[in-house]
Amino acid sequence: MTTIIDVPAETEARKPLRRKVAESNNQLFRASPLNYLVLVITFFLSVFPLYWMLVMASRTNDEIVQTPPVLTPGGNLGEHITSLFDNPDVLFAKALINSFIVAGTITVGVVIFSGLAGFAFAKLRFRGSNVLLAAVVLTMMVPVQLGTVPLYMMMDWFGIQGTLPTVILPYLASGFGVFLMRQYAIQAIPDELIEAARVDGASTIRIFWSVVLPGLRPAAAILGLFTFMTYWNDFLWPYVALSPENPTVQVALSRLSSGYYTDQSLVMAGTLMATLPLLVVVVLFGRQLISGIMDGAVKS
Repeated sequence: MTTIIDVPAETEARKPLRRKVAESNNQLFRASPLNYLVLVITFFLSVFPLYWMLVMASRTNDEIVQTPPVLTPGGNLGEHITSLFDNPDVLFAKALINSFIVAGTITVGVVIFSGLAGFAFAKLRFRGSNVLLAAVVLTMMVPVQLGTVPLYMMMDWFGIQGTLPTVILPYLASGFGVFLMRQYAIQAIPDELIEAARVDGASTIRIFWSVVLPGLRPAAAILGLFTFMTYWNDFLWPYVALSPENPTVQVALSRLSSGYYTDQSLVMAGTLMATLPLLVVVVLFGRQLISGIMDGAVKS
């Protein structure tokens, strides 16, 4: 015996509507030739400066100023890099190591201290929190250049003038980092999760380390990436505060172009070597950066 099931007419009527919605969604997310053209142009504008830097770093000074310009890399890159590291006035190898120490230490400090402060402002209740948060936000409105002279006098009073702690200590905390971590903690960390950890007997530090910090990982990756790039490229304060025998990479690059004669190929070789660590950092943490941006967009 065969059982016949009657399909409601309303369900049958909805099928064309669903099909149209699906087709419209496919058309919405389908890339047009104009999209590909914009992507290609954007890619070319982004990559060409790096490629041109490589071309200039591998050519002689006469070939750099040649008309029409040479658009292919030459064979002098290894020689220029060797000359760069052998230059006793530049101390480029030491400058790279110093920049890694300075940027890496500041990045770790900013992420940890900003995470702690952001967690406190977002999830802990204490008197004066709004006033303190407003004071932290106001620090972002003060130009960094205004603090150069007071910081120099303070570091000299501490007796560490000319050493790496001079350029590390003033930037271990960041108003922007505190504000970013607070805003992300409000959205990403449920209050119920913190209360459950307290019921289990966890201390505030344990809650931060085991519960809050893993949830802040996307924001911490973004903050760490931007902080590392900022202080890797920082020039003014290291130029003022460090001794000539203790440069960072940006100060070393400035020495390459400060004489009566500027070797452009050597400057481009130094710029190339100074850019490679940033490219490596972006490649390693780019996935976390995109994940953090998309996560924030979904939560908002």
